[in-house]
Amino acid sequence: MKNPNNYSHDPEFALEVRGLTKSYGKVKALGGVDLKVKRGEIFGFLGPNGAGKTTTIRCMLDMIRPDTGSILLLGIDPQSAPVAAQTLTGYLPGEVQYYDNMTAERQLRFYADMRNGSADWKYVQELAERLLLDMKQVIKNLSKGNKQKIGVIQALMHHPQLLLLDEPTSGLDPIMQQEVLSMLREANAAGATVFFSSHIMSEVENLAERVAIIRLGEVVETAETSALTGRSIRRLMVRLKRPVSRYSLENLPGVDVLAGSDETCFTLQVSGDMEKLVKVLGDYPVLDLETDHPSLEESFLAYYKKN
Repeated sequence: MKNPNNYSHDPEFALEVRGLTKSYGKVKALGGVDLKVKRGEIFGFLGPNGAGKTTTIRCMLDMIRPDTGSILLLGIDPQSAPVAAQTLTGYLPGEVQYYDNMTAERQLRFYADMRNGSADWKYVQELAERLLLDMKQVIKNLSKGNKQKIGVIQALMHHPQLLLLDEPTSGLDPIMQQEVLSMLREANAAGATVFFSSHIMSEVENLAERVAIIRLGEVVETAETSALTGRSIRRLMVRLKRPVSRYSLENLPGVDVLAGSDETCFTLQVSGDMEKLVKVLGDYPVLDLETDHPSLEESFLAYYKKN
């Protein structure tokens, strides 16, 4: 199939997006998104809620039309051949709509019928068993997490060449989140290209080989996941058995002292490698240590405020 874009398709890439813009009235959702995803790659699309992730994915499948720009999925232009593009694609929207009075099984059979026989029902049953989904339950009685499982299964059921997933682990408990990530790795190992959006940095770091970061409708960086790991930010609260000089902590590379009500309790923000801090704290009388990752938006602000 010929594509109507004014550039040639590179067979190395499963997904090519150039100059994508989209506005809703006076609100600019996308400001010129450029993306290239290699065939056989797991690619993360990282950004806070409202950054433009969902709009970008919907444009990819011609569910909404961009104002400008061009898209190729596996060499197909979804605007001129949406059915051809969607046949090769497994899509999980951020908010899946179901027939509430159907059982999970009947809903999935409905999706299978829409796939004209390309769905693998044995595989559907295997996925449902792994996700502990009761296929006989009526959908209106299911929790948000169980409804999400139906969406994951329908995206995978026909062994697509390209997966486009919008927040695939949303609403799932930690065990089911890991199971879904395992399923995506398996689909990738079988040859599928995986493109998924998330606002959870640790999830993207755990799964993706490369990452594009979108903020306010623009891709601010595309990088290998390993390159982002060194920039990750952690927040630590340290309680000590006896007072310690704040100055000794402030001078450590990559460490900012955010708060210290006295010299026995400090809140630290650490960027990059924690090894030096851990070694220093090993010499201190540590009573308690708590650590967590700030929100993704905080991480963005911490990184981009210097650019």
